[in-house]
Amino acid sequence: MSSTIQKAKQVLKNNWKEGFTIPCEGLYPFQWFWDSGFIALGWAHIDMKKAQQEIRSLLNGQWKNGFIPHIIFHNESDTYFPGPEVYAASLSKNSPEIPTSGITQPPVTGFILEEMYGIAEDKEDFLTFLDEVYEAIYKNHEYFYTHRDPEKEGLVYICHNWEAGTDNTPVWDFIWETFKVPDYQLDRRDTKLIDASHRPTNKEYQYYIHLVELFKTWNYDDTLIAENSPFLIQDPLFNSMLMASNQSMIRLGKLLGKNSEVKQLKEWNEKAKVSFQKKLYDEVQQGYVYYDLRNQRHLPYLSSSSFTPLFAEIPSQITAEALVSHFRNGKFSGVNHENFLCASFDPSSEFFNSQKYWRGPIWINLNWLIYKGLKKYNFEAEAQRIKEDTLYLINKYGFYEYFEPNKEKNKSLEKGYGGTNFSWSAALTIDLLTN
Repeated sequence: MSSTIQKAKQVLKNNWKEGFTIPCEGLYPFQWFWDSGFIALGWAHIDMKKAQQEIRSLLNGQWKNGFIPHIIFHNESDTYFPGPEVYAASLSKNSPEIPTSGITQPPVTGFILEEMYGIAEDKEDFLTFLDEVYEAIYKNHEYFYTHRDPEKEGLVYICHNWEAGTDNTPVWDFIWETFKVPDYQLDRRDTKLIDASHRPTNKEYQYYIHLVELFKTWNYDDTLIAENSPFLIQDPLFNSMLMASNQSMIRLGKLLGKNSEVKQLKEWNEKAKVSFQKKLYDEVQQGYVYYDLRNQRHLPYLSSSSFTPLFAEIPSQITAEALVSHFRNGKFSGVNHENFLCASFDPSSEFFNSQKYWRGPIWINLNWLIYKGLKKYNFEAEAQRIKEDTLYLINKYGFYEYFEPNKEKNKSLEKGYGGTNFSWSAALTIDLLTN
C-alpha cells in the first residue's frame, strides 16, 4: 500500500500550482470549492502548510456576503468552459476582485478543518490557523441560512445543478422538463479532452448555461433568484455537508471560545435535523430524496447522495438500518453483490448509466463520505466493504475521476472513466490508507 500512497502524493504534487491544487490537468485547470476541501485533507497528511494554503486560496475568492463560489479563477486557461467571462460574477455587488463563478458547491470546509486538526501534530499552530479562517467559514454558513432558506425551516436550496456537485444526476431530468431554454452556442472543451460519451450531453449543457444567464440578468441577487429561478432544490447531499460542517464548527468553535457562533450553529443544526428527517426521508424508497421547492414536490429517486446523511449523523439507528439494506443484497449492491459500492445512482433504475458521469459511476469522494458515515453508526462490515471496493478500483486503474460499478464489466476494462490523475481521488486514498 505504501506504493499507492507514494503515487497519490505525486498526483497532488503534480497538480499543485502557486498556492492551490487543480483537480485535474487540462479538464479542470482552476480551484474548485469542494474539491479543494478533500484535497486539503490529503495535503494534511503530507504537508500541513500546503493544506492550510489550499484553504486560504479558496477563501481569497469569498464574496462580501459570505458566499464561496464553486470556481476561483486564480490563473488563466483556455482548456475549460464556461470560464470567468461567461459567469460575469462582477455583476454582483458582493463579488471580490479575483474572478470567480457565481454559483457554489457543497460546503465541506467545516468538517475538513476538523479532520485536519485531528491530523495536525502541532495542535497550537493549527489552532492559530483555525482562528484565522474560522470567521470566514462561519459567514459562509450564515450566508446559506440567511439567503438560501426561504421557508426558515433549516433546509437550504441549491439553484443550479452544478451546486449539488452531482452535475447530471438523472434527478435533474425532471427539472429540465419544467422549462424551455434557448439554443446557446457552446464552446465546450471537456468533450475534446476525454470520451464525450462519458460526459453530460449538449442538451443538458443548454440548461446549465441558461441558469447562469438568468442569474446574470438578476445580478446574482439571491432574492430574485429565490423568487424566479426554475431550479430550486433541497438536496440531501448539500444539506448533509452543511450540517456535518456545522457540527465540526461547533466543536472547533468551543476550542477557540467562539461562544456566540457556537450557539447560533447549534440552533441552525437542531432545526435542520428535524426538517431534514421530516421532509427528505422517503419511506417507500427507504432513503433520503430531493425536494423541488419551485414545484412543491419530492423527486423520489435514490443516489449516492441519499446515504450522505449518515455522515452528518441525521438518521436514527432504525432509519440507518433501512439505508444500509440497499448495500445488503439491495438496489446498490445487487442481489448477488454484482456491483461495487457505491454507484452514484440507483443501479436498478431505468435511468442508470454506469459510464456517464453522475448517472451511475462510482466517485471516490462520495465513497469516502459514506464510509465515514457507516463507521459512525458502527456498520463495520459495510464500511470495510466500501473501503475495499474503493481501494480495489484505485489499485487496478489509478487515480481516475470516476469508476465502473459493475463487477463483470470491470473484468474487461483497462482504465477508469473521466480525467486521470484526479486530485481528490488521490487525496482521499491517502486518507483511507493512513487512518
